[in-house]
Amino acid sequence: MDHVVPKSRGGDKDWNNIVACCKRCNNRKGDRTPEEAGMPLIRIPTIPRWTIHVLLRDRVIPKEWEDYI
Repeated sequence: MDHVVPKSRGGDKDWNNIVACCKRCNNRKGDRTPEEAGMPLIRIPTIPRWTIHVLLRDRVIPKEWEDYI
């Protein structure tokens, strides 16, 4: 996962500022915005209409997953 607006520039950890990317692209983008890095977003990040909690319902969510859910 990567922040569209880097945390160092005040970017929040929320659905509208987090995108999925590979490690190579994340490192290439670095501490820049996608525009500054010449890496336009494929899709604008949005809050999903579903939630993983609905899918997992009564299951225990592992602590190490929390950053990704």
